[in-house]
Amino acid sequence: MTSVSEIAQIVKSQESDMKRRLARGFIPRELELDKKDVKFDVASIITGPRRSGKSTFAFALLQNQDFGYINFDDERLSEITLRDLDKVLEGIYYLKGNVKFLLFDEIQNIKGWELFISRLVVSKRVVLTGSNSSLLSKELATHLTGRHKEYELLPFSFREFLEYKKLHPNLNGVYTTEEKAQIIKLLGGYLENGGFPIVLDGDLSRILGLYRDVVERDIIQRYKIRQSAKFKQFVKYLISNSSSEISYNKLKNIFGIGSFHTVQNWINFIENSYLTILVDRFSFKLKESILAPKKVYTVDNGFITQVTGSNEISRLIENTVLVELLRRKSYFDKSMEINYWKNEQQAEVDFLIRRGRSVTSLIQVSYANDKTEIKERDTKNLLLASKELRCNNLFVITWDYESEEKIEGKKVKFIPLWKWILGIK
Repeated sequence: MTSVSEIAQIVKSQESDMKRRLARGFIPRELELDKKDVKFDVASIITGPRRSGKSTFAFALLQNQDFGYINFDDERLSEITLRDLDKVLEGIYYLKGNVKFLLFDEIQNIKGWELFISRLVVSKRVVLTGSNSSLLSKELATHLTGRHKEYELLPFSFREFLEYKKLHPNLNGVYTTEEKAQIIKLLGGYLENGGFPIVLDGDLSRILGLYRDVVERDIIQRYKIRQSAKFKQFVKYLISNSSSEISYNKLKNIFGIGSFHTVQNWINFIENSYLTILVDRFSFKLKESILAPKKVYTVDNGFITQVTGSNEISRLIENTVLVELLRRKSYFDKSMEINYWKNEQQAEVDFLIRRGRSVTSLIQVSYANDKTEIKERDTKNLLLASKELRCNNLFVITWDYESEEKIEGKKVKFIPLWKWILGIK
């Protein structure tokens, strides 16, 4: 069993590592969470993919406060159990004194952790981070009902990516030809390599290591998946089909999986571990939405290009748009819901944005540089959905074509991806 003094030494070394990481430069994130939001009797939970910057973000949030930090995703703490968590606390106090804030990284690794936190939040301001959304939310709902607030941090947005590259976005949309060319060039790299902080300096091999960690440690080992070889093929198949519809029954047949529920469980494990994102088809009838095929997306383009070897630009653009929509929902507008639309004649619109039963906008994605490259079906399908859903806020996100046109009495706005993703009106 690890002693209090050994835990204190681990705490000290982990804090030193985090301080060195911050000293190398911290890019402020867009997630709206301030230290004043961290309150007594309410645990602040930051979830998100592995290596998306959760630890650095939380450490920076508290760095000028009286706080203690420990990361449970450390082999030196692999034997820690629920009974040892008080000793962990002692180790922090031994080193830091009676701190006001506590930051626990990947605490879901400790079975029964929620009981400890439930007791602790009464007297301390607590921040937790974790890379498994289901484990955190399920256990919190049971033991911290009404006493926790959840936040989700995704890999770098393109705006954050530009800040890292020392190019500060001008949100009024006024750019020189040279500035625009530089932004579009950087956007091409962002589309292909993604926004994980670990690859921003160009070491793309780290994406494959991260992918293996998530698949092996966060899914196969945690959920005790016996058919590990088949499961790895299953994950790769989902990622290779990003931006496409999937059917549970079709997946069951492709991989020779005996049970529909096994497919369902595997997909839930993958999604909870922040590898893929499922988008439901829209229907005013809940049953129809549940039974319809879903579209699968990947949490970061780096996984698509590095794991599958595919760099199909139209697929990468659509995946990027979905992740940016999800980021805007998570950071700024939790009432926003994201679906796709498809009618019985198979006419499809990539994204449908709604609040409750009210459809607020319809979005098509097109790799078009000028009007001649806009596919007729893209605008035709927008108009069909607009009439059916009574939505007049219609967009086509293009590569570099900008216009506003009236088609069959409906106004359609064509906006370049670089402007849309930067939030330029």
